[in-house]
Formats: sequence, structure tokens, C-alpha cells
Amino acid sequence: MSETLHELRLVVNGVTHDLRVPARRLLSDALRQDLGLTGTHVGCEHGVCGACTVLLDGRPVRACLLFAVSAVGCEVTTVEGLTNPDGSLGPVQQAFLECHGLQCGFCTPGFLTTITAGLRDNPAPTHEEAREMVAGNLCRCTGYQNIVRAVERAAELS
Repeated sequence: MSETLHELRLVVNGVTHDLRVPARRLLSDALRQDLGLTGTHVGCEHGVCGACTVLLDGRPVRACLLFAVSAVGCEVTTVEGLTNPDGSLGPVQQAFLECHGLQCGFCTPGFLTTITAGLRDNPAPTHEEAREMVAGNLCRCTGYQNIVRAVERAAELS
């Protein structure tokens, strides 16, 4: 017996996509498998690590916990959508580069999307607010100091 596919229209990084997916297709899987946007990483598959974080109408959400059909009518922004219109690095991406805020890079897309949303809400965070901004994302390689520095640098660049 084949699984019923559902037609849905997703707006991802400003581009409209028509998809046919199973009802239980996760947004992370739709982004990666159906749209080829592999910047959204899947780490724990339980919403704990934050590697799969995307912006849904500007708010950070765990794409591994959300069905793709739930994103219909929303604007989805992935790490690929954080660049400037001319294709250059956005301020958070530039700050990560300048401050060495990444090591293996697996967690980086989730941090970039989370920080982008955080800086929209708080464009001039204190050091403690910058630490709190990234507290929901896990990194196994760094001690978070460079990531926090990147938040502070991104605030300066924005």
C-alpha cells in the first residue's frame, strides 16, 4: 500500500515551492530531501540540539519537530536565506567568520538562524543576553565563547 501524498505550497527563502509529500514528512526532511536545502542539519531528531533551527515567520523553530504541512502559509527562512541580496554574507554569518564562531560547522546553521532572530528582537544585547540568546543550541566542539563574541560582533555589524 502506498502512502498518500499531500500537495502543499511552501515559501522558503522567498521562493515558492510546490511539493507532494507524505502527511508526516518533517519540515527538516522536506527542506533537505525535497528542496535540496541541506544547510538545515538534523542532529538529535528530538528538538534538543538546535542544529535544525529555521525561521518560521521570523521566529526560530526546530524543523525536526514540525511537519511540513504545518508550514503552509508561513515564510520559512533557512541558513541559505540569511545571505544579503547580493549573495554576500549576512551580518551574523560575517561575525561567525570574523570571530571563529564555528569549528566542525554542524551546529552552525542553527546558531545562525537563532541569532538572526535574537538580534531582531534585541539588536544590542549585553554579554549575558548574548549568552542567553544561544543557550538553546548545542555545540560539541567549542566552549561557546567565540559564538557569544560572534553575537556581539553581529550586533555591531547590523
